[in-house]
Amino acid sequence: MKKVLVAYYSKGGNTKKMAEMIAEGLKSKGVDVTLENVEAVNIDKLPEFDGYIVGSPNYFGTMAYPVKKFFDDSVKFFKRLEGKVATAFCSTGMIGGGGETVCLDILKAFLIHGCVVVGYCGLGHYGPVSIGSPDDRVKKEISTLVDKFIEVLNKF
Repeated sequence: MKKVLVAYYSKGGNTKKMAEMIAEGLKSKGVDVTLENVEAVNIDKLPEFDGYIVGSPNYFGTMAYPVKKFFDDSVKFFKRLEGKVATAFCSTGMIGGGGETVCLDILKAFLIHGCVVVGYCGLGHYGPVSIGSPDDRVKKEISTLVDKFIEVLNKF
């Protein structure tokens, strides 16, 4: 059974809601999921996972500090996460406010680790971005994320 870490930071609750939806979708497809606030992740367990899905609220067009710290702390596993599957998601306050750049920053960190990142044709290309609380559009995008992520994960 594939093991996936769904990690997030959420101050207002919207990113947490998205993380919970993603985790539930993965579990319903038979994936072993660890869902944690990024501040609670045991960084030493990162190599044990087959895949990573990380979400952050939009803070000035990039990931929140706790998510950046997670990636900074993950440097100790540079070259040891290579070939693992990863993707991103974000919540933001408005259209055009930088949600896509948050996802890109998360994906860049995974690329530096040598992870295989999942892009999407049928939704926000870099990962789902919720404008405020997740709505029906976001729920559909999360469903697509789960299906595509599992498809790629099962290829490795």
